[in-house]
Amino acid sequence: MPALLGLLLGNALQLQQTTLLSASGYLLGLLPGLLLLGLSLRARWPAWRWSLLGAAFVVLAFASTGWRAQAFGSQALAPALEGRDIAVTGVVAAMPQQFEGGVRFLLDLESASLEGEQLRLPPRLELGWYAGVYARGEGSGESTGELQRRPAPLQAGERWQMTVRLKAPHGNINPHGFDYELWQWVQGVQATGYVRAGPRDPAPLRLVMTWQRPVQWLRGQVRDQILLRLADSDAAGLIAALVVGDQAAIERADWDVFRATGVAHLMSISGLHITMFAWAAALALGWLWRRSAWLCLRVSAPTAALLGGMALATAYALFSGWGVPAQRTVLMLATVGALRLLGVRWPWPQVWLLACAVVVAVDPWALLQAGFWLSFVAVGVLFATDAGVFQAGRSGLRARFLVLMREQWVITLALTPLSLLLFGQVSLVGLLANALAIPWVTLVVTPLAMLGVLLHPLWDLAAWSIGLLAQVLRGLAQWPWASISLAQAPWWAGVAGVLGGLVLALRLPWPLRLAGAPLLLPVLLWQVQPIPSGEFDLLAADVGQGNAVLVRTAQHALLYDAGPMYSRESDAGHRVLVPLLRSLGVQLDTLVLSHRDSDHTGGAVAVLQMQPQTGLLSSIEPEHALQALRPATRCQVGQRWQWDGVDFEVLHPQAGDYVDARKPNALSCILRISNGAQAVLLAGDIEQAQEAQLVASVQDKQAMPGQPSGRLHADVLLVPHHGSKTSSSEIFLDAVQPRFAIVQAGYRNRFGHPAGPVLVRYDVRHIKLIDTPHCGAASWQSWIPDQVQCARKVQKRYWHHLVP
Repeated sequence: MPALLGLLLGNALQLQQTTLLSASGYLLGLLPGLLLLGLSLRARWPAWRWSLLGAAFVVLAFASTGWRAQAFGSQALAPALEGRDIAVTGVVAAMPQQFEGGVRFLLDLESASLEGEQLRLPPRLELGWYAGVYARGEGSGESTGELQRRPAPLQAGERWQMTVRLKAPHGNINPHGFDYELWQWVQGVQATGYVRAGPRDPAPLRLVMTWQRPVQWLRGQVRDQILLRLADSDAAGLIAALVVGDQAAIERADWDVFRATGVAHLMSISGLHITMFAWAAALALGWLWRRSAWLCLRVSAPTAALLGGMALATAYALFSGWGVPAQRTVLMLATVGALRLLGVRWPWPQVWLLACAVVVAVDPWALLQAGFWLSFVAVGVLFATDAGVFQAGRSGLRARFLVLMREQWVITLALTPLSLLLFGQVSLVGLLANALAIPWVTLVVTPLAMLGVLLHPLWDLAAWSIGLLAQVLRGLAQWPWASISLAQAPWWAGVAGVLGGLVLALRLPWPLRLAGAPLLLPVLLWQVQPIPSGEFDLLAADVGQGNAVLVRTAQHALLYDAGPMYSRESDAGHRVLVPLLRSLGVQLDTLVLSHRDSDHTGGAVAVLQMQPQTGLLSSIEPEHALQALRPATRCQVGQRWQWDGVDFEVLHPQAGDYVDARKPNALSCILRISNGAQAVLLAGDIEQAQEAQLVASVQDKQAMPGQPSGRLHADVLLVPHHGSKTSSSEIFLDAVQPRFAIVQAGYRNRFGHPAGPVLVRYDVRHIKLIDTPHCGAASWQSWIPDQVQCARKVQKRYWHHLVP
């Protein structure tokens, strides 16, 4: 037990490092661990022996994981190679993923060269091959995009020669947000990029089918057959996910329903599917084995069933894509199976800890993944509540149903606090939805989907069965209180909540069970630190190439712009803003969309659907699609309001601009926020003509009736047009005189934002420029006006990209 706890603690401590030591430093760190291990073997008193053993494994785990991280990190892409045209040859490593703009795929590198010189690149690349016009610009001075050759059909195992442009994996860093860079680290990817397939680029060349990835090739063939057979069915993506693990095939709207009803864990190859497959395979093999006396005399039926079930479950996990959840499940089953084969009968806490330790030893970064905690806490809760004792002596369909319902109730009760901690959301209909979905998906949908590989018409039956379930789930998801969202609490509140749920679920007298209820309160009642009256704060979210700024007062909140749309199935609303607002417990009063461009309105639909009470203020045209979802009030100079002692003023556009403006940028809603002592100016995408107009209008107050201050000065400026060379004129900066200027732009964006001349203008005026590629989400508080807090600094870990 001390060794297992030490291994887990040592890995957990190593994952908190912001920077890595040298490889030799970690190797030297193994020596004290070995010394402590030796001392533990010679210690006379048990307390000393266990303490030294635990300490030894803490040191050994810390050093070994650090050395592994250093070895992997040393293969990172050199910054000087980013954005260069590099010729590469490699093998498609996995089933390619189609999307509306082209195809994404993994390439295992074999060789690379730049201008005839051989290069060392990361061994695995994630590439996109885009179709049509790639990265079309919006606004003057921006790129009009490049015409790309249509992607060729790709299959796993093919060797290709192509020209690519690469960059280091760089994601959005926001409070409580998804860590894309950790995810790529776990996948073994240290460079992402795209295929150069324009008219002037060498054509990508398919060299040969290598058959190096036969399982991945077969997965692709099966996926394509499913999508072809069920081309007109809404269930095609879900069946592809259940059979070959292609979660990207599931529509985003379906994911929303699954999350709202708490059944998302069933809709892909999960630990539950693999465990059930192992159990069913073991039962079938055991029954068949007992039919042969010759086989039973050589290997006992229970042993054959266990080994065969494990082997088939491993094959199923491989066929499903060998994702991280599948790997965890196979390792856990192998650990428990090995103990049974060895005849070891350990108490459940030791078995549970051993399974956790084996998974973490193989993949230390699993400790940072929500799926790890959900699966292992669920297993631990079932162990602790004696589900097997409850089931003993009971038989029959009714008894099995009661056991299933009890187990689902216990898991739901214990995991609710953990779900709130990890996601800020929990489904209130999850118990009912899972009671219906678990047996239906496990016993009907999944077997039909899997058997359809051999007999394709069964996929039609699987699609029909999914359609029935989908109708029920959509009905549950539409209930007013189908799910609730609460501000995400700190980790200690989540731990207390899980313990409280566990105590309530234990087979104890009810007076003792109720003692767990107070432990639930911290995670259920947690509130984000309140904002003082008369003050406000600003959070410039990291959304890539686009604007999205959250402004909060003591009792109100406003979102200025909603970030970009990345693709038809992905936007800043779903990916960043909805989780951010949920984690902070924010109810928006107003959404301001500065103008119509998609890098400002891309996430608006998701935000407005999540926040039905939110009003819309914008310069978008009356026929814009968003008007049907939420009628917008036209922003116009002179509009102002006050929240909790904080003034909000619209400085642009003027009424005549709606008639004269030729570009959406010129209609950007400009918002100044001030509490009398500090001020913020949110400038949208205005360009130098509008900047000059704004400066002139505040110099002549009569040109702006209703403006109380006639001032542009602000402590914080949202840099106009992401730092485009057509904005941030000298007269504008001299009028605003900001202390801080925030640029929301994408890393290595193809528009070159912020432009070099613009950087010079800010620098000569000693204005501190903060850009989201370096900073991540930027936070500023009016009561601490002399500092801006960067999420990349606060949340820094060694796998995060250091922007040059």
